[in-house]
Order: sequence, then C-alpha cells, then structure tokens
Amino acid sequence: MSSDASPRSSLLPRLMLVVGAVAFLSACQARPLYSQTSGTGAKLAEITFAKADDRVEQTVRNHLIFLTSGGEGDSLLPQYQVGFEVVSSYNDILDDEDAEGLKPGRVILRGSYTLVRISDGLLLKTGNRHVTSLLDVSQQEFAELRAVRDAEDRAARELAEIIRADLAIALAREPQPQVTWQK
Repeated sequence: MSSDASPRSSLLPRLMLVVGAVAFLSACQARPLYSQTSGTGAKLAEITFAKADDRVEQTVRNHLIFLTSGGEGDSLLPQYQVGFEVVSSYNDILDDEDAEGLKPGRVILRGSYTLVRISDGLLLKTGNRHVTSLLDVSQQEFAELRAVRDAEDRAARELAEIIRADLAIALAREPQPQVTWQK
C-alpha cells in the first residue's frame, strides 16, 4: 500500500502554523512598565502632589513622593499635578460588649485622586481606591488609639503603592510629544 501524501506536503501546514504563531506573538505589545525606554520613571519623577489636610493624607502624600521620585523628594520642575483626598474610618468588627481581651477591628482608607498635565490642564486620570487594614483592639484606651494609628499607617503605605501604579499606567499610555525640526 502506498500513500498519496508525501512527507513534504504534511510539513507545509506545520510550517505555516509555526510562522503564523510567530507573527501573532510578534504583535504583542507587552513591555516593562518602568523600563527606561517607556520613560515612565522619568515622568513619575515630574509629578507634584497637592498639600495634605490631615495626618493620614500627609502619610499617603509622603509615600507617594518617595515612590514616584525614588527618594529624591518633590519635583522641582513638575509637569504633572496630582490632587487627592483620603478619608479614614475605623469600625469594630464585633459589636459584643461582653467580649474580653482583644477585639478585632478594621481601618478603611478611601482615596480619590486626579492626574493633570500642568502645561495644558488636560485631565489624564481620575480614580478612587480603598484599602482595608485589620487590627486587634485592646481594652486600654491608649493601646486602642495606637493600634488604629498603626493600621492607618499600614493602609496609607498600601494606598500610596496602588495610586503610584495607577499613575504609572496612565503616564505610560500618554503619547510621547513629537519632536519637529525647524530649518
């Protein structure tokens, strides 16, 4: 018995499949968010942040400045302005007044922000984020105050990291200015 299909004819569809897969994968636009070629790190360093109204907002602001500038402080020549508002709330998880020892609680930080390009006032991004930080509350008043403050600080660090990631994504999507040469 002889077969009409030669080994060469079965190789062609496989080769076309491999070439098609390579062409498909080459169209992917995945790239590192903070790479030098994207310019996102430099753009993040050009952000200035609005002044804070309270301790929790100031904690978020300080972490944002550190995360966006790489520890170099607020931008001296800002190209972008971020306005934000952070609201903190504390709740007991259990409402059992007869409970002895530590009672669980939670701190919720809700942050809203806007990213604006200073040169033309264009709104690039708005967002709302929230973070929950759990804590154990003691019967002692000072220990409870300290536990809530520590939970607010943990939540503020996490909220700043989330907002920084949102800002980096928005700045990475912003089109690069076109350079034109004048004769």
